Amino acid sequence: MTSTFPLQASPIHVADDVLDDLATRLRLTRWPDDVGNDDWHYGVSRRYLQELVDYWIDEYDWRKAESAINAYEHYHVHIEGVPIHFLRKPGVGPNPTPLILTHGWPWTFWHWSKVIDPLADPAAFGGDPAEAFDVIVPSLPGFGFSTPLPKNPDMNFWKVADLWHTLMTDTLGHPKYAAAGCDVGALVTGQLGHKYADELHGIHIGSGQKLTLFTGDRAWDLSGGQPIPSGLSESAYRQLLSLEHRFAVHLAAHVLEPSTLAYGLTDSPVGLLAWILQRWVTWSANHGDIETVFSKDDLLTHTMIFWVNNAIGTSIRYYANANRYPWTPAHDRLPIVQARTGITFVGHENPPGVSTPEQRVRSWLGSDRADWYNHVNLTAHEAGGHFIPWEVPDAWIDDLRRTFRR
Repeated sequence: MTSTFPLQASPIHVADDVLDDLATRLRLTRWPDDVGNDDWHYGVSRRYLQELVDYWIDEYDWRKAESAINAYEHYHVHIEGVPIHFLRKPGVGPNPTPLILTHGWPWTFWHWSKVIDPLADPAAFGGDPAEAFDVIVPSLPGFGFSTPLPKNPDMNFWKVADLWHTLMTDTLGHPKYAAAGCDVGALVTGQLGHKYADELHGIHIGSGQKLTLFTGDRAWDLSGGQPIPSGLSESAYRQLLSLEHRFAVHLAAHVLEPSTLAYGLTDSPVGLLAWILQRWVTWSANHGDIETVFSKDDLLTHTMIFWVNNAIGTSIRYYANANRYPWTPAHDRLPIVQARTGITFVGHENPPGVSTPEQRVRSWLGSDRADWYNHVNLTAHEAGGHFIPWEVPDAWIDDLRRTFRR
């Protein structure tokens, strides 16, 4: 830890009784019948889930994962009464740029682990030390170790942006900083670029959605209640159906009844694993084998970060709260997000009719989202799925460096 950093590090440690309780719950799991679902047609297959749970019981080692996590500095602070945990990797270079990385759902802060070291110490990976970042990776409030969150039932992405700005400027003392994020983290980062553009070097995000994404009466419906357009090619039609299948249950449950869902997922570690495993399987570019993207240990470490902190209920409420407490602009200047913006697109999330990186960029530029951003660096990749810095870390690093190099 550098001598000038204003906080005292506090390593992660999960109590033994929490791990013992988990082991008991896993062994007492009551399994449903799942006949005819080896192809995952009805959702997560019991065959694979039970294999994963057996590994969880007999082979998985949380203490080993905890040790790897504690190779980094960890801090816990309260801002406006909200508990915030963050990881820090000090930059190694002549003048490291402060950078805050924001995850999404069902992400944890550990989904950034593949890009932290190269961003902080580029010379160690063959890069230019002048491009070093002082990397800050928080857990969203109500996620991971930024818990519990009993006094903030209304937490959502645009409220987090205010907390992050206070963290970076008041708590850590940076007059100017950079920000990046994906999924919910892209909305948080976009709000930073909207409200605090003058205090940012810029932002880098995945997907480039509008900040009004979850507003409206049908926010739980990806299509907004619109029928499938006529005249689509067969491939575009199938692409659209696949996209809707990935998100229909997810959005409906999280926006409409997150608390109803949370009771089962909070009580059953297997239920929790099943719910988030389905998203990791369908949202990542795994080509039919999830363990090409996430090993069993990876899947369980991310699940553990939700489980040991009793975080699933507060994490899934972000969707409902983005709808219940809608985003409103902080100013009327255009573009709405005035910070210089870089965006990374990946092939697994191509919209209907798009099959190449060049088409993806053109499609986005022709959409109603492009005018929202002061975009200076748009890059699309054939590879990669929703968990961009985990799935294609090298591409993400290159894209982000290019954004801030400009």
